[in-house]
Amino acid sequence: MLAAAGIHSRADLERIGSVHAYLQVKAAEQSASLNLLWAMEGALTGQDWRVVAREERTRLLLELDAAKEAAHR
Repeated sequence: MLAAAGIHSRADLERIGSVHAYLQVKAAEQSASLNLLWAMEGALTGQDWRVVAREERTRLLLELDAAKEAAHR
């Protein structure tokens, strides 16, 4: 999934960030779920994806909405 979106390394993910990486993956693979966003954020922060989903959900969803809105401008 990540490779199909042009993300080939942790450095790529760090440079792009989890939210923009998720948007790139979602554009390439419509079946990608929000669990992927939680997992990528967890990989970047050293947290389990379930902790991210529980504790960072609102922040990440707000960032995702803002990124989608900015892309449509």
